[in-house]
Amino acid sequence: MKFRYITLMLLVSLFSTGTFAQIEMPAASPTFELSGKIGLAQVKVVYSRPSTNDRKVFGDLVPYGELWRTGANASTKLSFDMNVEIEGNKVPAGDYALYTIPGEKEWTIILSKNTELWGSMGYEQEQDLLRFQVPAQSVSSHYETFTISFSDFTTKSAYLNMKWEKSKAKFQIVNDTDEYVMTQIKEKLIDNESERAGDYYASASYYYQTERDMKLALGWIDKFLETEEKYWGYHLKAKILARLGNKKEAIAAANKSKELAGNGVNPDYVRLNEKLIAGLE
Repeated sequence: MKFRYITLMLLVSLFSTGTFAQIEMPAASPTFELSGKIGLAQVKVVYSRPSTNDRKVFGDLVPYGELWRTGANASTKLSFDMNVEIEGNKVPAGDYALYTIPGEKEWTIILSKNTELWGSMGYEQEQDLLRFQVPAQSVSSHYETFTISFSDFTTKSAYLNMKWEKSKAKFQIVNDTDEYVMTQIKEKLIDNESERAGDYYASASYYYQTERDMKLALGWIDKFLETEEKYWGYHLKAKILARLGNKKEAIAAANKSKELAGNGVNPDYVRLNEKLIAGLE
C-alpha cells in the first residue's frame, strides 16, 4: 500500500511539473557578455541588447537628458580585475553599474557602485564612483540593435564604444602596466638569468615596442635564438637591428626569418620580411 502511494505521488508531481512549467521564449533584449584584456586587466561587460524595431531611439525611446540603464532590463555591468583609469579617472578593481545620460551633443557617463538595481529604478547619485562627459557622435552605419564593443587597442588601452541607431559615444580605458612589466623584466632578466627562452623574446619585444635600450633588446633576442631558432625571433632581431642602423645585419636576419617562414609555414611573415628588406635596401 505504501509503495502504491509513493508511486501515485511521483506521477502527480511529474504531471504537475509538466503542466505548470514556465514557457521558455527568446528574449526581446538578449543578454550578452564581453570579456577580454586591456593591458593586463581582465575587463568584462554584461548587458542586455534592445533593438530599434522601427522606433526612434535617442530623443524619444531614450529621452535626452535622462538617466539610462545603457541597454535593457538590469543595469549594464562593467568589471575590472585590476585598477584602471577611465578618461583620466582612477577606477579601483571591482564591479560597477554603467549608466549614461545621452544628449544631442554629449553623453554623461556614470559608474555606480550599486550593481543590484533593475535598470535605473532606485538609482542614487551618492553611490556614483565617477561621472564625466564625452562627445555624442554620429555614425554612417545603422545599428538596429544596441551594441557595446571595444576598439583602438594599444598595449595598455582601448575604447569602449556604445552604438545604437546612428549614434555613438565612447570612452577610453587605460591599464598602464609599464611599471609592473619593468619590475618583472628587472627581476627575471636584469638581476638574474631566466631559464625560459620566452622571457628573453618577450622582453626584447617589449623594449622594441616601447623604444627602450635596443642594444639590450638585441642581446635578449640573441639569447632567445640560441635556444629557439624561430622565424618570428629573427624578424624581431631584424627590426631591432634596423632601429640600431645596422642595415646589412638587419637584412641578413630578415632573410633568415623569410627562409624559416617559407614553404607555406607562414606566408604572412614572408611578406613582412620582404617589406622590411625593401625598406632597408
